[in-house]
Amino acid sequence: MKLNEQVKHYYGKVLEKSDDLQTDACCTPGDMPPHIEQPLALIHPEVTGRYYGCGLVVPEDLAGCRILDLGCGSGRDVYLLSALVGPEGAVTGVDMTPEQLAVARAHVAYHADRFGHPQSNVRFLEGQLEDLDHLDLEPNSFDIAVSNCVLNLVPDKLRVLEQVYRLLKSGGELYFSDVYADRRMSDNLKEDPVLYGECLSGALYWNDFLQLAKTAGFGDPRLVSDRPLTLTQPEVRKKVGNVRFFSATYRLFKLEDLEPACEDYGQAVRYKGTIPHHPHRFVLDKHHSIETGRMFPVCGNTYRMLNESRLARHFESFGDTSVHYGLFSGCGEQLAFDMERTQEDATGCC
Repeated sequence: MKLNEQVKHYYGKVLEKSDDLQTDACCTPGDMPPHIEQPLALIHPEVTGRYYGCGLVVPEDLAGCRILDLGCGSGRDVYLLSALVGPEGAVTGVDMTPEQLAVARAHVAYHADRFGHPQSNVRFLEGQLEDLDHLDLEPNSFDIAVSNCVLNLVPDKLRVLEQVYRLLKSGGELYFSDVYADRRMSDNLKEDPVLYGECLSGALYWNDFLQLAKTAGFGDPRLVSDRPLTLTQPEVRKKVGNVRFFSATYRLFKLEDLEPACEDYGQAVRYKGTIPHHPHRFVLDKHHSIETGRMFPVCGNTYRMLNESRLARHFESFGDTSVHYGLFSGCGEQLAFDMERTQEDATGCC
């Protein structure tokens, strides 16, 4: 059975509810902020009962946005995001599993009513993520694409990233959670239908993911959050051996010609505190927590992410690229050369 058919069978026939999962890889832990918890509580129980995500794919400042959900399943994230974008926004979900989409489509009117929308702002399309160009999706039309523990299930991950890049507006972003491994998976693990269906053996080696993202056009991927996965099932642990798995959320901006390193041009931003639910601080990623009102030095790439995306109106920006000061402090050595180190001093590959 081909991998796509194997996944379709697992999520359409084997799994009927979240409790049927055999590992905790496809589970979202932790408390949620009130502005997310409240609309989530309004989602139909049949939809939430077939949720298999591993993270929270809700970036900031969503009002009025057009969002694409990749591998939407029964539609939990689609409906959550539909509440947050409001009646002026729209959310499109894509999935290849008819059984999951049937659940999602059965509750369209229900959620429009629950969220107080005059008409539904969601739609669901059936198709494979590698073939988004075969669906009714306009290029350069989405503000945001999200995905929740799905990319690991797709055989051709690079093609999916390339398709998403094509569909996003300039300055748009792919904001998604997935499972990653600390090394490359062996072929025999990928052939295990349970390990693959449970989001483990299809997980990308994290460094391979970074290279794929850059190849697809997403320069400078930003890690937002991560957590190690604990596999408590003895049979699963025996199969995967020493491989360690992590659930991680990344944001990838569609910005042309981002630099491969954090280059310092003496630029800075000041956050206005105007993003809803984030009055005191804005967290761009794991290394950029920007306090309201404080002058915050940034590298050239971060400057562009905050100035050429939907986030721009929430920041004051200072400086340009007329003077280059080398690598941004804290992002690596100023020079790759060490005149005092000889070949005899080398101890490894780095």
